[in-house]
Amino acid sequence: MMTLPQLSEVDGLDVLPKAELRDHTRFRLGGPCWFLADASTPQAFKEAYKVLAASNLRWTSIGAGTNLIVSDDGYQGAILRYSAAQITADGDTVTVAAGAELNALIDFANDCGLAGMEAMAGIPGWVGAAIYGNAGAYGQSISQRVASVQFFDGETVRDWTNEECSFRYRHSRFKDQKDCQILSARLKFEPGNRDSLQEKSKQIREARDAKFPPEMACAGSIFKNFLLKELPAQARAAVPANKVIEGKVPAGWFLEEVGAKGLQFGGVKVADYHANLLYNTGTGTAADLLNLISELKNRVKARFNLVIEEEVQYVGFETRQLTPPGSSALPS
Repeated sequence: MMTLPQLSEVDGLDVLPKAELRDHTRFRLGGPCWFLADASTPQAFKEAYKVLAASNLRWTSIGAGTNLIVSDDGYQGAILRYSAAQITADGDTVTVAAGAELNALIDFANDCGLAGMEAMAGIPGWVGAAIYGNAGAYGQSISQRVASVQFFDGETVRDWTNEECSFRYRHSRFKDQKDCQILSARLKFEPGNRDSLQEKSKQIREARDAKFPPEMACAGSIFKNFLLKELPAQARAAVPANKVIEGKVPAGWFLEEVGAKGLQFGGVKVADYHANLLYNTGTGTAADLLNLISELKNRVKARFNLVIEEEVQYVGFETRQLTPPGSSALPS
């Protein structure tokens, strides 16, 4: 497989030819890419970005791969990642690089007695991807802490304020403008008690690990929950009042109602105890996963006239993929 000679000259860039993407995704699915390039500094990322953008090579960027479905055929092009992981604090403001583990950020904030993300403990992945998808749990989301985000648009490094990031439930402006690659963020926290914050995160991690064991090849919940006020009338009328939590309805409720638990296609299965948890049993393929997702979406549509939407992103598919920066995303 090819690489670009110019990339070998970029300081801070580690290039892995023929990288098997199953080794870089939590589902442990997917074939190879032409090469995987890890940039450990902003300068390395910018240089690699410009080299790839000037080439005729198909390419895209990803994070830690915790929320990706990669085609069994892999990705016929290059993958670029920004892996810088520095975290620093100045009073109640934390500056964090996009390649930092989200859990490392939460532990850092807890240790500093900074409150506001402790309930998000146990969510896998990198900070950049958490901002991209506005990750959250138990009433907290990363958008509540973001003061500003620094990103590279292919030409210059820029900043957007929280408002300019256009956050909403599991969404940000970065999903719409994939040419804008997150480099770092400034987060504002509230003062808190270090021991209490650490204990809360510990309890939440234990609960999350019981539901989504770290060794399980899955992406956590596969489908987005719903805002009750945005549900179609038919679906809204069907939801019991006790299933509405902070104005949201779990996608798992709709899935359970259509018999999702325990459903299996090939080597991919819906957990017996959680209707919104799909996992690779060890013999699964990306095709198995897509077929199972399609079956679940069809069942919910038929029963509730409701379209359930995946939280995951797709790589290497003709109609479901992360498109190269500068290109418009294809509908999933």
